[in-house]
Amino acid sequence: MKLLSVCVGTPRAVRSKSGWTGIHKQPVAGAVFIGRLGLSGDHILDTENHGGPDQAVYIYTQPDYEVWSAQLGRSLEPGTFGENLLFSGLESASIRLGQRFRVGGALLEATFARIPCVTLAERMGDPGFVKQFREARRPGLYARVLQEGKVRAGDLLTLVGSVAESAPTVLDNFEAFFAGQAEASR
Repeated sequence: MKLLSVCVGTPRAVRSKSGWTGIHKQPVAGAVFIGRLGLSGDHILDTENHGGPDQAVYIYTQPDYEVWSAQLGRSLEPGTFGENLLFSGLESASIRLGQRFRVGGALLEATFARIPCVTLAERMGDPGFVKQFREARRPGLYARVLQEGKVRAGDLLTLVGSVAESAPTVLDNFEAFFAGQAEASR
């Protein structure tokens, strides 16, 4: 398993929410520092719903990209889903919350599934994409930074320690969010 790309976003105008977004991430060359609140040079503009210590880094995986490329019928560039880090060799849905990852000089811990929003739909150019993302059940995950450090594309990724089999997976967390939404709307 390895880190395929490191992506950061700069502010761009968007029709939804606050009028600005940092979802348009682009791969960067060389080492990037990951601090407690995220990647150096990355802009998180909707801090009500993204960022902070428990959502400092958004991770997506190559197997998830492959499914999306087949489903959408086109090649997708790293950063398309607004992720900071793109990993090979594992799928996001099966990762257990609390799983730790060593990549480069950083140590990360899985905290939450990514919940799709209207900004992602706008990024994908499809107003129905939130529903499509929900139905695909490939959310990607947020991580907190346990040890700050530099990372670069090509760094090896290792799982550190083990998590109890009873710990919820990223997909469990994703499904629980939507189950809670359905309950709230009743």
